[in-house]
Amino acid sequence: MMGAVKRLGVGVAIAAIALGLPGGASAADRDTFGQARLQEFAALPAETFVPGSEPSGAALGGTPSNGIVPPFADQPVQGFSGVLRNSDGTFDVLSDNGYGNKGNSADFLLRVQRIAPDFRTGAVDVVGGINLTDPDGRVPFPLTRPDRVLTGADFDVESITRTPDGTYWLGDEFGPYLLHFDRAGRLLRAPVPLPGVYAPENPTRGETPANINSSKGFEGMALSPDGRTLYPLLEGTVAGDPAGSLRFNEFDIAANAYTGRRWSYQLDDPGNAIGDAIAVDQDRFLVIERDNGQGATAKVKKIYLADRRDRNRDGRLDKKLVADLMDIANPKRVGGFGTTFTFPFQTIEDVVILDDQTIAVLNDNNFPFSSGRTEGRADDDEFIVLRLAGDLDADKRVLRRR
Repeated sequence: MMGAVKRLGVGVAIAAIALGLPGGASAADRDTFGQARLQEFAALPAETFVPGSEPSGAALGGTPSNGIVPPFADQPVQGFSGVLRNSDGTFDVLSDNGYGNKGNSADFLLRVQRIAPDFRTGAVDVVGGINLTDPDGRVPFPLTRPDRVLTGADFDVESITRTPDGTYWLGDEFGPYLLHFDRAGRLLRAPVPLPGVYAPENPTRGETPANINSSKGFEGMALSPDGRTLYPLLEGTVAGDPAGSLRFNEFDIAANAYTGRRWSYQLDDPGNAIGDAIAVDQDRFLVIERDNGQGATAKVKKIYLADRRDRNRDGRLDKKLVADLMDIANPKRVGGFGTTFTFPFQTIEDVVILDDQTIAVLNDNNFPFSSGRTEGRADDDEFIVLRLAGDLDADKRVLRRR
């Protein structure tokens, strides 16, 4: 089970961030929200490990990356690919499949970490976590480990949400699959495939050709305000679809089945990718869109408000810029940075709503490979809080969600 929280003041700090800031005009009728402002900054050091855990990184072959030499004596706390807000001020974050692919991640244990940012000190504490397991044999194909603890060679989990009963739904890229876990991390039912879509790593496709590229499965997944419907968003384009278009499907949780309804999210450039997708209300979603650059080569790191009502009737979700993560105002020099703050990471895969005008964003540091903040130095997992230049006008159930 999740560990006990060390710092009860974190919840108060988050509440102060969300409620104690000046309001702004609604951006409902503008094409963009305008420049977001950095409110808080905290970071988890790259070399953070789960104490007393199993060794990891053996398949990396001892080759140094950014000055860090594998293998590791313990499991790294890294690769945040989804975030959920808890009622006590902590956050659940999803570590993805390990070291980048199926072949090198068999000794990385899939895990939901619980973290507590302390913005007074700029630190992030790891206060607990759960490993993901399949004790009841729900997975119909062979797993890496006989004890059925799930690894990065079994699934590449990249998105997470939590339903009102406290259980987790995760989106995977190897199937792509939807995975349903209880609050202790035990798989509750067989993985649910996306009809007609097959990643190269899909273990059940047989002679069926893959029609989506590796690491392009479910990168984002939103939960409807009423908690009944999932909206998983692919990171890549399915073969035969228009270049840069991403399928945004609807899944009925009670029926454990896709409804057949589908929308299209259009990337600004076919070379871009999405990093996360969460619900704002029944029709609108926050979507992170990014290029593949880092550091000096990072250009496109944006958060859009995507609307499935398609008001311009072009067959795609309407997009409105909420925040340009490469151009964030920082007049108070939060975190010791300059008056313009950038988030120049290759992969930015976590966004969560704190209140109607405040969001938090985290990066996936691809430990130990990414070095977007400082060349030659492995990236930390950074946790930033942004004040938007307008209101989201979010569904109140989303704002209350814990």
